[in-house]
Amino acid sequence: MLPIEFIERIKTQKSIDPESLIRALDTTAPVSIRINNKKWTEPLLLNDRVPWDNNGFYLPQRPLYTLDPLYHAGVYYPQEASGMFTGEAFRQTAGCDNPVRVLDLCAAPGGKSTHISSLLPEGSFMVANEVIRTRSAILAENVTKWGMGNTIVTQNDPSAFASLPGFFDMVIIDAPCSGEGMFRDATAREEWSPANTQLCCERQRRILMDVWPALKNNGIIIYSTCTFNPAENEQNIEWLIENNKAGSVQLDISRFDGITTLENNGIISYAFYPGKVRGEGFFLSVLKKNEGGEFSYAGAKRGKNHSARVDPQIKNMLTGNNENIFLSGNRAIAAACGLKDYETLASALNIIKAGTMLGEIIHGKFIPSHDLAMSTNIDIEKWPVYNATWDEAVDYLRMADFLPREAEPGRILICYRNVPLGFINHLGKRANNGYPQGWRIRMEKRNNFEDII
Repeated sequence: MLPIEFIERIKTQKSIDPESLIRALDTTAPVSIRINNKKWTEPLLLNDRVPWDNNGFYLPQRPLYTLDPLYHAGVYYPQEASGMFTGEAFRQTAGCDNPVRVLDLCAAPGGKSTHISSLLPEGSFMVANEVIRTRSAILAENVTKWGMGNTIVTQNDPSAFASLPGFFDMVIIDAPCSGEGMFRDATAREEWSPANTQLCCERQRRILMDVWPALKNNGIIIYSTCTFNPAENEQNIEWLIENNKAGSVQLDISRFDGITTLENNGIISYAFYPGKVRGEGFFLSVLKKNEGGEFSYAGAKRGKNHSARVDPQIKNMLTGNNENIFLSGNRAIAAACGLKDYETLASALNIIKAGTMLGEIIHGKFIPSHDLAMSTNIDIEKWPVYNATWDEAVDYLRMADFLPREAEPGRILICYRNVPLGFINHLGKRANNGYPQGWRIRMEKRNNFEDII
């Protein structure tokens, strides 16, 4: 049952047809994925596209992602369709030409971070942050699998970013909320209470004010929630504007059916209501900051200098720009940004993923990392490649006994359907599996697996 207090409140919201919404919340949630077009350029089995994202597709039913090697290879990400509209908001407000610095403040598990990382103009980078340690590890895993290399993952309270005044061109805040938009799920209903909605509202306001200094003048905030509660949505945006110099930014939604435009004292926001859109409940509003300045390196703290003296052969493991590759101890890292920016960020934040970790130098020998295997910029021609069958690929991901047929000993890049899954070290009669131990899948094989794409 839906909470009585929730039902009574939505009856007072002029933008909502309560009967239609209640009916929709008692139906099965749509299933959708977003394709990584840097890893998959073959024709798709899918044609049911999410209206506001060319790489978003609906699936007829929820598949068994765990046993799909392409999921683990970062070829697609299961993302809720309404939430993909954040990408459209980014496209309309960030432009496509000039490099931008983006902060995804509440980023785990990584749907919006991986999405925006695919849209960043050349020379841009993103900081994807998650305050909870266990969730930040999941975020780093998903960012690694997506493989763009333009994302730094941090684990910090939002207040830490105030030490970087005016540093970011854009801040994306998918704020922790009361989750009413996910009420198709019984757990979301059980966890809801009026008291929790109030706590969420107060937490969201603290997050907004904490990160406000880190946004430069004329910078953009994309604020979103997965709830219908005005106190967490349009009223929070109005409160932020009342307490700071900011203006509302209107988006062009003329090409998309079903999105509801909300206007509150001249502030424009967008609501996605199940029954009107094919997705979960979602709210989004865009603001432009009209105060402050831009970041100044003068007087800013800098972290330790990193050695850029990396063996050219290691630098050439990646295609394209390799100017930001440095050594940290015995690890070779391709930073997501220039070293000046990276050292500035490292002085202020707890960085748990700097970009792409290429590998380690042990006893003078380069040992490639799984991060390198997942990179969209890996130079595959540098490695012997073995294209595994589905059975072999799942064995690899389960870290079961797996030895490529008719392969020469040495370091081998294992692929599935021509997409890298990771490395093995073929020792002749056995092989050392390079897949991260903590990521291995534990599910047993199923005989009826069908490819999703």
